[in-house]
This record gives sequence, C-alpha cells and structure tokens, in this order.
Amino acid sequence: MRDSVLAHLPQPLSYADTLLAWLNRMGLDGDETTLPDLCVAAAAQLSQCELSQLYRRDEVTGRLELIAQHLPGALPLGDLACSSDFQHQQLLHDVLNHGGVLSLENLADSAYEGGFLPATATPWRALVGVPLFGRHQAVAGLLLCTSQQAKPLQDYGASLTQLGSFALSQLALLRRLHPARNSTQAASCVPVARMTYGLIGNSTAMDETYRLIGKVLNAPYTVLLRGETGTGKEVVARAIHTAGRRNRKAFVVQNCAAFPEGLLESELFGYRKGAFTGAERHHVGLFDAADGGTLLLDEIGDMPLALQAKLLRVLQEGEVRPLGASAAHKVDVRIIAATHRDLAAMVAEGSFREDLYYRLAQFPIELPALRERDGDVSLLARQFAQSACVALGRAPVEWSAAALDQLSCHAFPGNVRELKCLVERAVLLCDDAVLLPEHLSLSPGAGAATVDPTLRQRLEQVERVFLIDCLHKNRGNRTRTARELGLARRTLLYRLKRLNIPDGDVRGGIE
Repeated sequence: MRDSVLAHLPQPLSYADTLLAWLNRMGLDGDETTLPDLCVAAAAQLSQCELSQLYRRDEVTGRLELIAQHLPGALPLGDLACSSDFQHQQLLHDVLNHGGVLSLENLADSAYEGGFLPATATPWRALVGVPLFGRHQAVAGLLLCTSQQAKPLQDYGASLTQLGSFALSQLALLRRLHPARNSTQAASCVPVARMTYGLIGNSTAMDETYRLIGKVLNAPYTVLLRGETGTGKEVVARAIHTAGRRNRKAFVVQNCAAFPEGLLESELFGYRKGAFTGAERHHVGLFDAADGGTLLLDEIGDMPLALQAKLLRVLQEGEVRPLGASAAHKVDVRIIAATHRDLAAMVAEGSFREDLYYRLAQFPIELPALRERDGDVSLLARQFAQSACVALGRAPVEWSAAALDQLSCHAFPGNVRELKCLVERAVLLCDDAVLLPEHLSLSPGAGAATVDPTLRQRLEQVERVFLIDCLHKNRGNRTRTARELGLARRTLLYRLKRLNIPDGDVRGGIE
C-alpha cells in the first residue's frame, strides 16, 4: 500500500493497522453472508461515519443493489437489497460513472438528493462515495460513508476504495466456488427470514418470531408484543415498521410509564393554544406525528384507565381530538403495543380495560427470553462486540472459548439488553485482542435461581457453543472442523444433528 494513500490521514500508522486488521478478518472469517457486513462495519470505523453502505453492480444489467448497511441502532435492510435498483440515483450514478472519489462536506448545500439514505432525526451532512473495482478494473460497485457532522472525508477515499474492492473481489470468488448455492439464491432473490428483518438469532424460538412477523407485516392489524424486560420489543416493532409498507413514514415511540396521566394525554393527542394554563401555542400530538406511519406504545400496561378509553376510540374510529379542539380529525396510524406485564391478569383485577385488551391483542407476538434461544447468545455477543469496537474506534476483538462458555451458562434475567451491556463493558475492559472470562465479570453460578438445567443439558449447551465457535473459525467447513477436533467426520455430523445445529448457526445472522 503506497504511503500516499494514508499520508494525509490523522495517525496514519494506527489507521493502517486497523485497516490491515479488517482486511485480514475479511480474508479469514468472511463468507458470503458475513463479508458485506464486515466491509461496512470496517468502513464506518475507518471513516468515523455513522452510516456506511455497500452497493454491488450487476456487470450484465447495470442494476445497482444495496447489499449491506451499517448504522448503529440501525433500521434493517429488509427486502430492500433484492427489490430496489439504485442505479438511477444521481449521486450514486456519478460515483460509478466518473470513476473517482466524490466527497461532499455538506450534502444539503449540494446539487444532489439524499432521499435514498435512511431517515434520521439529524440530517446527513458530510459524505464520501468511492467506486469499487473488480476484474479488468471494471467498476463492480461503490462504497458510501455518510456523517451527521460537517467534515472533510476526501482523504479516506483511496483506502476505502481498496477496502471495498477487496470485499467485492472476495465475494465474487466465494460465489464462483459455490455456483449451485448462488444460482438457487439468485432465482428466488429472497433473503432467509432470519436476515430479512435485521434481527439476530438462528434458534427455533426466533424462527417462530420471524414467522409471525412475516404474517402481520403488511396486515392492518394491531400488534401486541409481549415478553420479559430486555427481550427487544422496540427492536421488533421497528423491524415490523421498516420492512412493511409504512416504512417511508415516521416510526414514533412513547413509553406510557414515562409521564403522569395529564401529560401523557397531551403528548399523545396534542393540544390547542389556550387549552389549559401554560398552553401558549398549538402542540402536535404523537398520533398526528405518526400519521401514515407507526406508533409504538411501550409499557401499555402502565397507561391510566381514563386514557385507555380514549385510546380505544382511536383504535375503533381512527380519529383523535386534541385537548381544547372543538372537533376530532382522522389519522392513519398503525398501533403497536408492548408490555412485560400480564394484561389478561390485569383485566381480571380491573386495572386494564377488557375491550381495549382484546383490541390490542388482535395479533399477539410473544418474544422469547434469551435463555430460551438456544445458541443465540454467541451470535448476539459477536455482533455486540463488533458494534462496540466500531463505537470506540478500536480494532476488532475475538472471543475466547472460555468466555463464550461462561456466557452460555448465564441465565440473563435482563435478556438481550443485559447481554449487550455486559459485552460493551467487556470490550471496554479488554486491553488486548481477545475477550476473556475476567472481562465479563460474571460471578460463578450467576442466574442459577432463574434456570436450573440438568447436568446433561448444561454439558450439551457448552458443547453446542464450542462446536458453533469451531465451525465459525473454519468458515463452516465440517471436514476441517472434524480434523481440528480429532473426530471422524460422520461423528461430527451426528453431533451437529443431535444438537440441532443447522448451517445458519455457523454463518452468524446479523441485526
């Protein structure tokens, strides 16, 4: 790599080390499902941008597909990678056809339209787009990095071109090595369900969640998400919104336990100037803010009874009446409610309206606790560690088998939220490149009061995590894995079948 590529970047030696670490990881660990995600994670970290996108160009048709996107707290791609062609977006078109780096310090002041970028509360400002090259120096795609801060990104262009070109070349090589698999995928052009919604998890429990999401995605029904604290109810609600027909409109979240009754009502319905003391202007309520989109009412079990009656009218009539207004008006809002409480028991106690309960529970989805998602802990832990490294601006870290074993034996009463916080703290404590048990700070037997598996179940759980980790290291090659473990291949296959480890568990589905 020429010195001129990195000469104008801050701390060029440190930057070069990080770039080489990502290239090495893509070369060793990347497969057809994880390679694009590794590329965009690397691009985001290197450029210090909040958003990075990888596009691939079809050399025959010219079709431009978005194949990976990195955005912390991200909206999932859904079916976008298969259903959309971006070749006619002027900004992307110019990057591809001019064959050089396109850098903008303020997108809003440029002649380009950024409507194809994910909608966020803070507008996108700085942007750099680089063409990526394949065989015979043909343009094979492009890599786009965007920041919400105005800053120069031009100097990152050369290194990002090399990073993205390497990723697409590796991807093309892997596709040539597995032509039968790729022809089947190309014919359907439909991602597997566990990838479609941007959620992480290959367990049987999560497969049922994916199935239910698919059923209600484009249906007009109200969805009730139930599950323990930390199971990811808001993440699932956002996935339903983003993968559905309302994704171009707002996704609004309101925690019903965050406000007292009077304030919650004005927040939801809005008010007119003079409606009460201190109402000095009109205030748009959240039902109006979410018009055409989705409103998530989190902790719906904490909504006061008087307000429950007004919510029921919105669900039945599709209209709201702001405080101080003389008439109601129509709104088109999809309501998703979420709770960790037993609403049916609350109905029996008289603390929740029965008619509202049946209206909300039109399509209930029970989110599984993490302890019920066999094998998902290691997948989630890897993704959280990768995201934490990007956020901290440090090189990627690896997991020791002992640390993964310790995680697999923890009950996680706080579910995915607890795991995420645990991993982020471990990454912060880790001074080297490998996460060890001492970085997790888990006391022996933690969570035993919640789950008490038999010795055989515990051993099988540890064996499952160990086999998945070994397969992951060998990129899913079962012959190499059997050789490394000193097993006959048929013995390994028997154990994989016995422990219910499908192919997807070694590819590591991404959120």
